[in-house]
Amino acid sequence: MNTTDILRLVHPAIAVFYVFPLIGIATYFALQTRQRRLAASTKQKSKIPPVVGAEHVKIGRWLAASVVGIALLGMAHPLIKTLIRTNAFADNLFQVFFIAAMYAFTVATLVLLYRAKKPVWRAGFATLSSMGLIILGCQDGIFRRTNEWFMSHYYYGIVAAVLMIVSVAILPEIYRSKAWRNSHIALNMVALLLFVGMGITGTRDLLEIPLSWQEPVVYQCDFANKTCE
Repeated sequence: MNTTDILRLVHPAIAVFYVFPLIGIATYFALQTRQRRLAASTKQKSKIPPVVGAEHVKIGRWLAASVVGIALLGMAHPLIKTLIRTNAFADNLFQVFFIAAMYAFTVATLVLLYRAKKPVWRAGFATLSSMGLIILGCQDGIFRRTNEWFMSHYYYGIVAAVLMIVSVAILPEIYRSKAWRNSHIALNMVALLLFVGMGITGTRDLLEIPLSWQEPVVYQCDFANKTCE
């Protein structure tokens, strides 16, 4: 493995040792919070401490930021590799500045989302940060597997990241409305299924993507008929 191949492992490595444990912790606190709320609604005494709800919110906010961050990191390697391969730093500086600006835009709007208080601002910044992710994902060099979108690591990741952004945006509303609380639960259940799918599809993609020194030979193969000369 050379430097390019090692850099390719940064995204899955961080996902394994940081993001996925956060998913487990957030899920555990979510179940504890719901059990405590159900016990309170039936006037039963719960052994679950009251702080569990606040801990769930804190971990959930960390998780949302981490999912967006890991998505941006995962797209950075193929984007930079494509810019270098196409000599964009010399021939197409606009594309280089555009991608850099979109990264800065997405991060900035996400930070502003976390600071926003009014619903209209939260909705606006959530929309803008989601758009930033989607626009970056549409750039050349991203391995999307559009022909198999229903089993695509890219599409699972983008949808999960957008759901995390929406969950942060509607967080204050779940304390005011049962409908918003149920929506929050539903969105995060879908996101949890997507995270499971990402673990499967990410492992598959790592097996399918060749090492950099193997690419010239492997990409000459007939993928439709699964043959190599």
